[in-house]
Amino acid sequence: MATDIIIADYQNPLHAAALIEVLDAYALDPMGGNQALCAETKDKLVGELAKLDSAVSILAFVDDKPAGLLNGFFGFSTFKCKPLLNIHDVAVKAEYRGQGISLQMINAVQAFALEKGCCKLTLEVLEGNIPAQNAYLKLGFTGYELDPQLGKAMFWEKTLE
Repeated sequence: MATDIIIADYQNPLHAAALIEVLDAYALDPMGGNQALCAETKDKLVGELAKLDSAVSILAFVDDKPAGLLNGFFGFSTFKCKPLLNIHDVAVKAEYRGQGISLQMINAVQAFALEKGCCKLTLEVLEGNIPAQNAYLKLGFTGYELDPQLGKAMFWEKTLE
């Protein structure tokens, strides 16, 4: 099997379709919430990503079939006074899991982030997603803490819609 890892071109219809296909498969997975993307998201997402200078998407194709997706967004570290890249989504279709595709995509986005002068990569992972945690640990990710006595950072959200 031939695996190709590429930076998505949001203007390329094949890349756009692959992005939506893999993200929808991830959304349907228990780790993605068990709910398909809504029609509006499927229709508008790629166009909205294309408007953002801060967005980057990495696609994995196995034998020319969409297999994986990583979406990232640039942010800024005030403590380091440098850009950072937050990995927002890492998705590999079920039939391609266990082949190291997520590792390849993260290595590709890491190289891209280094080219852009980023000081770090950040991501979030569900407590119960042990396979993903193990993959991230292999790549050098750790829980974020400034002072061990204060504990690790927690990821919180407040929905505004």
